Amino acid sequence: MTIFHISPDELELTAIRSQGPGGQNVNKVSSAIQLRFDVLASSLPEDLKLRLLALRDHRLTKGGVVVIKSQVHRSQDMNRMAAMLRLHDLLALAAAVQKPRKATRPTRSSQIKRVNSKVKRGQTKALRGRVAESV
Repeated sequence: MTIFHISPDELELTAIRSQGPGGQNVNKVSSAIQLRFDVLASSLPEDLKLRLLALRDHRLTKGGVVVIKSQVHRSQDMNRMAAMLRLHDLLALAAAVQKPRKATRPTRSSQIKRVNSKVKRGQTKALRGRVAESV
């Protein structure tokens, strides 16, 4: 696995108000965190940047900025850590290189077995037809 380091000045962390239930506390405390990370302006390796931008993820904007909102916890510090962990998980997903798939073909015997089973099934169904009346 590739190890990457993101300096804190590449991250833009903003405290915002959390959504959902919570009574008066949710209306007066900015405990949710919005993390913004500009992929193109970052110090990540170029191949990792390209793989990250190629991901089809709803958190990635057209301008190449990753936007992660964390509002799971009641404290701002816990939400900040959760947002950073989710960014790290996204980067780890992009860093994993998939090995290319090798095309394979079915064996001759498996092809014959498949055709024979289809023929047998067809014969069984053909026998289900109406019985002709003999006079």
